[in-house]
Amino acid sequence: MTQSISPWTLLGLGWLAMAVIMAALWAVQWRTRNAGIVDVCWALGVGILGVAFAALAAGDPARRALIGACAGLWGLRLGGYLLARVRAEAEDGRYQALRRRWGARTQPCMFAFFQVQALWAVLFAIPMLVAAGNPAPAGWADALGVAIWLVAVGGEVTADRQLARFRRDPANRGGVCSVGLWRYSRHPNYFFEWLHWWAYVAFGLAGPYGWITLMGPLLMLVFLLKVTGVPPTEARALESRGEAYRAYQRTTNRFFPGPPRPDPQGGEQA
Repeated sequence: MTQSISPWTLLGLGWLAMAVIMAALWAVQWRTRNAGIVDVCWALGVGILGVAFAALAAGDPARRALIGACAGLWGLRLGGYLLARVRAEAEDGRYQALRRRWGARTQPCMFAFFQVQALWAVLFAIPMLVAAGNPAPAGWADALGVAIWLVAVGGEVTADRQLARFRRDPANRGGVCSVGLWRYSRHPNYFFEWLHWWAYVAFGLAGPYGWITLMGPLLMLVFLLKVTGVPPTEARALESRGEAYRAYQRTTNRFFPGPPRPDPQGGEQA
């Protein structure tokens, strides 16, 4: 298929659509006082952009179909999971902290925050667009991309379910989940989310401008380790679980999975 829309036009239209949707959802959070919906929109938005970019790109049709399926299913899974959390729980502590910090400026600042998330959604969809433009016939690298995607999404689903099962047990109230994948990483869900972005590297690295696909895992690693992932999650865990979580930090890798370590301070992990 001959591409009739330039990549720059696709990115611009994608940004415009996300900006409008985020503006509408900003109004929703003003009414509900729950900004967690921005995370739902980000995940679904990136997935939808990935599907649209794959459909409109000029690369190999088989690869475009794979990328569209991977992006769409990933976004639907993550967005649905986050939506269930937003509907069942109080506003995430990250956004409560922002409201306290911003005070009377909360809503203008929140609008800007939602618009930044619209931009980030487009940026994270760029690797999908670049990979979908790879004109080479699908081959072993695409099989590798599918394998990475299956391991990553399967691992993230498993980690989410293990944590949910742990939290449902009243006997675990106030404790630290260190079972299953959580025995080998303090944030296995984040690790597998990061791994997922390597699928698009496999799909597109050998194509034109393929190096741009590396932006996905690199940006996600920075966000997870320095911005919105690990730091606020661990800060809240230390507030709510105290010494039990400090013991968990001493014995369990922060991000990349690895064997548990003996606690140098002794004692038993909660």
